[in-house]
Amino acid sequence: MPERAQEPLSGRTVRKSFQVVEVTGPSMVPTLYHGDWLLVQHGAPVRPGDVVILRHPFQQDLLVVKRAAERRGAGWWVLGDNSFAGGDSTDYGTVPEELVLARARARYRPLRKDQRSVLGLLGWAVSAVRRVSSDRSVSRRLRAR
Repeated sequence: MPERAQEPLSGRTVRKSFQVVEVTGPSMVPTLYHGDWLLVQHGAPVRPGDVVILRHPFQQDLLVVKRAAERRGAGWWVLGDNSFAGGDSTDYGTVPEELVLARARARYRPLRKDQRSVLGLLGWAVSAVRRVSSDRSVSRRLRAR
């Protein structure tokens, strides 16, 4: 099942506007977990390794969160960080550029109920907000196949 962004994105892309979306599903574990929130930027340039929000090529009302692995022609080859979850370019091929809507800039991980201890709160405080970094190794691994 593809990782989805629950907050609806507008049909038009506004240059450099920001929006917050919620992540559902396991396809981006361990980078993103179900319930994480992403700060995404519309119109930001996409580079290999970036986490992006895109419209599913076959179900364009479905928004998915994937990693842009590499540029292929007029689109992007996108992969989930969890190779067991599926629902990426290995299933539907290259995603056209116009379906890539936004680039993730930061991740917020909400406090879970099991993190109410002092150590749990400290661990959460250290890692609750993180910049979503590019993982360039995904692109290199793809070319090695």
